[in-house]
Amino acid sequence: MALAAARARALRALSRPRPPGRVPVAARSRCSQAGAPGALPPGGYRAWLERAVRDPAGFWADVARGWLRWDSPFHTACRPGAPAGSARWFLGGRLNVSVNCLDQHVEKSPNRVALIWERDEPGTAVPVTYRELLDLTCRLANTLKKYGIQKGDRVAIYMSVSPLSVAAMLACARIGAVHTVIFAGFSAESLAGRIMDSGSKAVITYNQGVRGGRTIELKATVDEAVKSCPSIKHVFVAQRTDNKVQMGDRDIPLEEEMAKADSVCTPESMDSEDMLFMLYTSGSTGKPKGIIHTQAGYLLYAAVTHKYVFDYQQGDVFGCVADIGWITGHSYVVYGPLCNGATSVLFESTPVYPDPGRYWEVVQRLKINQFYGAPTAIRLLLNYGEEWVKRYDRSSLKVLGSVGEPINKEAWQWFYQVVGEGRCALVDTWWQTETGGICIAPRPSEEKAEIVPAMAMRPFFGIVPVLMDENGEVIEGNDVSGALCIAQPWPGMARTIHGDHQRFIDAYFKAYPGYYFTGDGAYRSQKGYYQITGRMDDIINISGHRLGTAEIEDAMADHPEVPETAVVGYPHKIKGEGAFAFIVLKEQTACVDHIKEELKTIVASKIAKYAVPDHILVVKRLPKTRSGKIMRRLLRKVVTEQSGNMGDVTTLDDPSVVKEILDAYQKYKEKSSS
Repeated sequence: MALAAARARALRALSRPRPPGRVPVAARSRCSQAGAPGALPPGGYRAWLERAVRDPAGFWADVARGWLRWDSPFHTACRPGAPAGSARWFLGGRLNVSVNCLDQHVEKSPNRVALIWERDEPGTAVPVTYRELLDLTCRLANTLKKYGIQKGDRVAIYMSVSPLSVAAMLACARIGAVHTVIFAGFSAESLAGRIMDSGSKAVITYNQGVRGGRTIELKATVDEAVKSCPSIKHVFVAQRTDNKVQMGDRDIPLEEEMAKADSVCTPESMDSEDMLFMLYTSGSTGKPKGIIHTQAGYLLYAAVTHKYVFDYQQGDVFGCVADIGWITGHSYVVYGPLCNGATSVLFESTPVYPDPGRYWEVVQRLKINQFYGAPTAIRLLLNYGEEWVKRYDRSSLKVLGSVGEPINKEAWQWFYQVVGEGRCALVDTWWQTETGGICIAPRPSEEKAEIVPAMAMRPFFGIVPVLMDENGEVIEGNDVSGALCIAQPWPGMARTIHGDHQRFIDAYFKAYPGYYFTGDGAYRSQKGYYQITGRMDDIINISGHRLGTAEIEDAMADHPEVPETAVVGYPHKIKGEGAFAFIVLKEQTACVDHIKEELKTIVASKIAKYAVPDHILVVKRLPKTRSGKIMRRLLRKVVTEQSGNMGDVTTLDDPSVVKEILDAYQKYKEKSSS
């Protein structure tokens, strides 16, 4: 009943009058190619949208047959399953992801450029053709097999962005191993925790990384991490710099072994629902969760969204500047573009190295057509002024994209007017690690349809968003706000959390039974467009990196002088959100400033530098309910200066604690400003 009602609402929204004969912006080339993969039927965008809502299984079955190369066809497009989180796609089908990303393009256009590696060193781009990437992938895959890596084994990848790191992902996919890419900025402790949870048998890394002109000791971090990881049998070490690093008994020089390996590797035929990769994301409990994505559904969804959201045309240069350690890098640097035979940019550097013109110099030199980046970087570059943008030719740009967090209107306007010169479509995309690909974005749409600044706007094909109230009821109508949920399954959605399916159900399907709960709040405008309003749980989004406040609290709790901590997010001009920590110290604790510095060091070493709180405020006690639960919403009100609207505080054990904390915050503010 709930799903039927959601579908009906979505179809009603599509029934508004529209100009006749319009073709979707991101589908014109496909429409003109009868029988092409993903070709749109007569009626274009709206016909696909309506069918994807009304008959999702039939819709995705047709798309999958035309888009992917199958070893064996599937017999059932979708088995919805119960509870809501157990949907399965393309049952009975078999394929290999690396064949879809490499072999099929090598057969037709072996010398087409697959990757352009924009190295950290300015002006040193390295093109890699599909033939070369297939060779790299096969040699790496055969090296893994030589050292005992088999189908189903887990492999951790701890590397900076490079063709070799992409080949490592594809090599795992080729032999049926499961990769878990771990962001190369994570500490040894964070790396070890993810290796142990995943049960990885091997790590692939570099001797060192290079970013922003600095050298990062990747191998040394791996050495420290694997001391506590008995599952690791081998560490494959590639060379990013000429510097020598310590090599032990389990360390294998990767390039030397690849040079000896065969350049042909027979691909493993995988079931549609076999695991492709796991990727760790923050949870509100403090323990990162390994999100599982499977083969066919994930690949198809990444490819279709890449094509239509960004209006990707063959011959375009697609520039997603995300790191491969995050889902954006998986879906829109590697799997989506390569499945579509695209040319994808690998950006190893930072937006301000060697100067704040780096992005735009790269756009000019590589002639990038679609540029996809984070609001954090845009807000940072905005502060440097327009001259760094305008000294470079950006006429190749057709589409701009924003990802990772909601973009504010000032940054949106600067991105659109200054970078895009007011002529590029700007797609503010909403999605998550768990969704596999973009779910809400201004495009695709009917041709010349409006784009509202700083708004994600339109659900993608097959995505049926609903807003829920605090009683778990669907909110009807427009100009309303609520908890954002999705009413029907889609192929790209995560299948489970590694080793803890109950946590998966509890996190995403328990709050609103029958719906996927995103954890985000949203506003539906008078015209029916969606705007994301932010997280509704204890997750903060720092520079596009989702982080559970409990993770920071757990790290700080290791300090012997700090018995209690509470961390909340607050608006940050550059990062979007920052972390603000409230701490209680033991009595007679001296050297408060020294303890604060130690806490920052602990967080950096246990998680990563980006997780370090911007502010640490010492208080006598934290606001707790009679049952001992910390009321973080009150702390958020304090740091966002909404103390006049504290709401109900009657459940506090001692309501006078609120004034105590407000006084301490006011003194801290005065001291900071002076």
